[in-house]
Amino acid sequence: MREDEVRRIVAEVVGFLADKGYLKAAPQAASALPAQAPSRVTVGTAGKVFAEPLVAAAKPAPAKASAPAAAAKDDEVEHTAGPDCPHCAPVGKMEGAKPDRLTVCHPTRGCAPVAGMIDHTLLKPNATQEEVAKLCEEARQYGFASVCVNPAWVPLAAKLLKGSAVKVCTVIGFPLGSTTATVKAIEARDAIANGAEEIDMVLNVGALKSGNDALVFADIQAVREATRGRVLKVILETAYLTKEEKVRACLLSKKAGADFVKTSTGFGPGGATAEDILLMSGTVGPGMGVKASGGIRDAETARKMVEAGATRIGASASVAIAEGKAAEKGGKY
Repeated sequence: MREDEVRRIVAEVVGFLADKGYLKAAPQAASALPAQAPSRVTVGTAGKVFAEPLVAAAKPAPAKASAPAAAAKDDEVEHTAGPDCPHCAPVGKMEGAKPDRLTVCHPTRGCAPVAGMIDHTLLKPNATQEEVAKLCEEARQYGFASVCVNPAWVPLAAKLLKGSAVKVCTVIGFPLGSTTATVKAIEARDAIANGAEEIDMVLNVGALKSGNDALVFADIQAVREATRGRVLKVILETAYLTKEEKVRACLLSKKAGADFVKTSTGFGPGGATAEDILLMSGTVGPGMGVKASGGIRDAETARKMVEAGATRIGASASVAIAEGKAAEKGGKY
């Protein structure tokens, strides 16, 4: 059965249940939508049902801002990579980059400028729901770009961060990258249906080292097609790669349409280095993001990564970094 047929059937079932009053706050039935705004319905494993109009409905005209709000300066307003904001200087250097692929700035919250570039990360296998909740609260407080959690925690994070500027990020094919492209694509679709807005996938490291670029490209492309416009970051696991392999991985990721290349999972033999960031940013060019992750435990290391060309930082020591401190020893990511 083709995917469009499955989606049509799901839409009809959801619409029927909504008409009968069996669903609370159910999305509008596809049959009830105007012809010019068809709906795409996706059901995730957590039971979430998402209906997205393929044609956006007209938005009401915004109310006029009060005098104080209208007079607010760019560096006092929460925004995405404001061109005149001093906090967004590292982002502003990326000519041609799409702002919504980068970060959100919260200049009035008193945290370090780098905070808006951090993916606040919790990927340990024994993470509890209480720890995930704390992660989300910290992300709200410090204005981090996203929280990055394992797929099972995506529904909880999406619920806790609803209405905030913090994105929900998850990992696919993690941490080895050795599952098939089909499995990765299904995993990505499920994560998005459950509320993920950004996807960090591990490429097929073994295929890359074998020189099988066609397989590596197909692997990334399958996830790119599955992510339907969400932010996609490709994890290279640089500690396993030669310089030539890192360059090939970056070029294949760019060719497949990924938004970022990322250094490491945090579970490999090594993490991010400024040298790798320089190589990766120079390879993909200014229109693509570079995420430094693995072993970034203090503000000074984060600063060096940004200076080398990183536009995102993946870290579990995010709070310490935002406060300009060094994290306690023991963390790996």
